[in-house]
Amino acid sequence: MQLRECEQRLCQKLDYRFARADLLREALTHKSYSNEQARIDLPFSERLEFLGDAVLDLAVSEHIFSRYSHLPEGEMTRVRAEVVREKGLATIGRKLDIGSCLLLGKGEERSGGRQKDSLLADAFEALLGAIFTDADYVALKPIVDRLFAEEIARSVKCKTGVDHKTRLQVLLQGQYNRTPSYFLVSAEGPDHERLYTIEVRFDDQTIGQGSGRTKKAAEQEAAREALLRVESP
Repeated sequence: MQLRECEQRLCQKLDYRFARADLLREALTHKSYSNEQARIDLPFSERLEFLGDAVLDLAVSEHIFSRYSHLPEGEMTRVRAEVVREKGLATIGRKLDIGSCLLLGKGEERSGGRQKDSLLADAFEALLGAIFTDADYVALKPIVDRLFAEEIARSVKCKTGVDHKTRLQVLLQGQYNRTPSYFLVSAEGPDHERLYTIEVRFDDQTIGQGSGRTKKAAEQEAAREALLRVESP
């Protein structure tokens, strides 16, 4: 199977060459595309995504364990959870330009699926699952190290034992004697799968935005984004 130009660019960014091009194509095939094809058994990404999620957790855990020996278990767990969250994976997916390579159904294409955090994060995990299947963990580990090292280091520097909202409030109150405010931007989806988007504002300026399945989770994500801005040198 000939690789498309976008897939070739993706492999170059990963610095990895697939022995089995069909695994790469499977990782980039969304279920919506498979469902629209005449071939009823066309593989799509979900099984590789399942595998990629597991090996990503292992690779990130090993990176944290081996390079940050001073961290206790709770802190290692926190750092891992922060760097493998959906938004973080989607950010890496955009850097790799995975969206341009996705095979999507017509509905997903029309709804902007190539830029959805959920699809990009899932596709990235499927891609890791494909590399693991194509080669082994030894081939996968340096790729994960390279893609996640900076974000892991940033997360390790965060204060321990304090949530993002509290950290942001303490920081702004200490510097300006004022606290931020949180505003609901949108609530989308059915009740059992609602996605909330929250903005955090300070002095009438939006300093962070986050999404989550609960308002509290969205507020934490918005505060985390704000901290990245206000704590940057």
